[in-house]
Amino acid sequence: MVIKGRAKVDERTKNLVKRLRAHEIAVIDHADLDEVAAESLISCRPRAVVNASAFITGRYPNTGPLTLLRAGVPLIDEAGPAVMKKIRDGDEIVIAEDGIYRGGRRIAGGAWLTEEIALAKIAATKENLKNELAKFVDNTLNYAQREQGLILGDYPVPQLRTKIHGRHALVVVRGQGYHEDILAIKSYIDEVKPVLIGVDGGADALWELGYRPDIIVGDMDSVSDSALLSGAEIVVHAYPDGTAPGLKRIQNLGLPAVLYPAPGTSEDIALLIAYENGAELIVAVGTHSNMIDFLEKGRSGMSSTFLVRLKVGSILVDAKGVSKLYRQRLRLRHLAEIFLAALIPLFIVAVVSPAIRNYIKLLIMQLKVLLRI
Repeated sequence: MVIKGRAKVDERTKNLVKRLRAHEIAVIDHADLDEVAAESLISCRPRAVVNASAFITGRYPNTGPLTLLRAGVPLIDEAGPAVMKKIRDGDEIVIAEDGIYRGGRRIAGGAWLTEEIALAKIAATKENLKNELAKFVDNTLNYAQREQGLILGDYPVPQLRTKIHGRHALVVVRGQGYHEDILAIKSYIDEVKPVLIGVDGGADALWELGYRPDIIVGDMDSVSDSALLSGAEIVVHAYPDGTAPGLKRIQNLGLPAVLYPAPGTSEDIALLIAYENGAELIVAVGTHSNMIDFLEKGRSGMSSTFLVRLKVGSILVDAKGVSKLYRQRLRLRHLAEIFLAALIPLFIVAVVSPAIRNYIKLLIMQLKVLLRI
């Protein structure tokens, strides 16, 4: 097989997909490609994906590469770090069986990753899961001791103008299956009208489906300008010392923002914002809640998430559960509308039919006699 195309290069996949166009070749450096990154690449319809690192390193069973392969996207595995320097945006490259060429010169190697090879590698990772789990638990407990102030009031939640008290809050993270989960609870969103909180790219997920986020929380590295300019209240997640790299971007857009210095992830502080502001129920979409999720996110523990869920757990539900439990209720107003709609054709028939008009006149005459009018 030989593949030719224009290349787009970026070490960060989430940045690359913002520039990648259909039929271009994506060149990335993403070890253990995760499911969310795979789905974002598929949406760009690339001709192929070249990875400087290993799509599957063997640490844990990441299924992102398998998802790409099953979508018909050819993958070149372990092309080497030099590929990130030797290929520039817009370069015309050729991927052949024996390597990657530019201008007729071979510049990198790499191996074609097939579905069969990917399945074998994923199966082999399961033997390493026990070791990964042990390290993950140790890291979680060690960091939980350091980050317990997150739920003990050491990092007070900022005051917001958006009213949350007594309402439902929907916290959207651009995690695995987020798009399908939002669609599954659309009737819930439309009827209950919860406060919509987008965590970084989660704000775009809401925006793309026709919803305007009420609040956007995060370090602002993966949310679009259009979502930021939608009128949502912006909360910039800062480091505990107050440093906030994402604040400059908001200032450049001329937008007001609230700082929230705290440890943990942006989705953690989004849940705390909803909880501390009196949300009656918090519905989570795409959030990270297990070891594989966090390993895919590049984190070796989930201390802050563990602590936050201990605090807010009583009112926190996953969107998948809501879609199964929630059913749109048929209200009296709906029945009245159906009844009125049914009367319209009857009225039209009565107007155009002489026989029915005469019958109605006869009824009116009888009513007059009975009522002595």
